[in-house]
Amino acid sequence: MIQKDIGQTFLTRGCKAKKKTIKKKFEHLMLYYPEFAFIFFWRIKKKNHPFAPWFIKQDYLCKIFGNTKIGGGLNCYHPFASVINAKSIGENFQFRNGLTIGNKNNDNTLVPVIGDQVTVGANVIIICEITKGNNVVIGAGAVVVKDVPDNCVIAGNPAEVIKSLHI
Repeated sequence: MIQKDIGQTFLTRGCKAKKKTIKKKFEHLMLYYPEFAFIFFWRIKKKNHPFAPWFIKQDYLCKIFGNTKIGGGLNCYHPFASVINAKSIGENFQFRNGLTIGNKNNDNTLVPVIGDQVTVGANVIIICEITKGNNVVIGAGAVVVKDVPDNCVIAGNPAEVIKSLHI
């Protein structure tokens, strides 16, 4: 899982570092990408690890619920003020600041399922027991309260499909 996070972060961030081994890529990301370090310490369930302050220089005020299953390739850009509470999230999930993924009426059985290859813009809200398809881009500021099909771009409040992706 962590190896997939490393590879996906290197790819999506466009890292120019000429690191060949997974170990060297990991070291590079831990030193220069504190958002990656945040994800790493969440993955190993050691948010308060004694080494964490060496790599994470600020409190992102980001909460990922422990029962949320997230596939490999998780990548975040500025995870400030984000709360993630989902049944599951697929592989290669990317998110930005201000994301809220959660339940309806404080009922943790009513949380979303999010597919693979999903990219989420800043300040997005995803609530209710809904399913997000695969290969979906969610525009900044969207409020998602209903199921989303595969291969599309959605935006708005409430979010609607604004473009189909032909993948």
